[in-house]
Amino acid sequence: MTTVALSEPRKSGHLLRNIGFAALPALILLWSLADLTLGRELVEWLPYLASGFLMNVVISLSAMTLGTVVGTIFGILQLMPYRPVRYPVVAYVQAFRNAPHLVLIFATTYIFPFEIVVFGNYLPFPDWLKAVIGLAIPASAYVAEITRGAILSIPTTQWEAAKGLGFSRSQALRWIILPQCLRRSLPPWMNILASITMGTSLASLVGVHELLHAATDASTAVRRLDFTIIAYIVVMAAFFTLCYPIARLTRRLERRFNAGSRI
Repeated sequence: MTTVALSEPRKSGHLLRNIGFAALPALILLWSLADLTLGRELVEWLPYLASGFLMNVVISLSAMTLGTVVGTIFGILQLMPYRPVRYPVVAYVQAFRNAPHLVLIFATTYIFPFEIVVFGNYLPFPDWLKAVIGLAIPASAYVAEITRGAILSIPTTQWEAAKGLGFSRSQALRWIILPQCLRRSLPPWMNILASITMGTSLASLVGVHELLHAATDASTAVRRLDFTIIAYIVVMAAFFTLCYPIARLTRRLERRFNAGSRI
């Protein structure tokens, strides 16, 4: 009876999540069918909205890639025994882990030039790339802390066994410690990915053509209150569709890791 009692709330939870997942697209469809002129306007603007959403995906993936590379290096450097190396990295992590994303995006937008000179050629420095750097900075600080914590969570016997097998400290870190850290770091890393993905909408405030910026352009051009409302519902539905699977996969990985650690 206990198994049945536990399975019923789990099934109801899955049902509620599925209903929530389909609620926004269903609302958009029903609203568009109720007013065909509204639906026609929405269909005409959908490619423009989709191009903006593609920019959100590009910014989030680029920021997380850059932040992961830098953060992994900084996480390792935080454990170095040399204070001139460790202290600046720790200061960087503590400062930018608590910095607002919007402030960093504005800072990178106005600090970096609008174009750079490479071998006498002037190359544009687009605003979306500055937004990538602005979001990669806090991502790298979070990833650095995740990497540091994952390395410290590995038992010291692993290091001692690697040393006994003739591995140097760098070889043990590369071939034995970091592969184990990957499994432990993946769930919190995906949480950061979801946070950075939602933060890409802030790039609209510095003129980047992304989904929120595209929805604002569309509502300004159409000048209908009902279209403005449905355009921002589309924005919410798009971000929900992108972030919800990340959240579900994160919870699944956390359950799998916790089950493995109990064994």
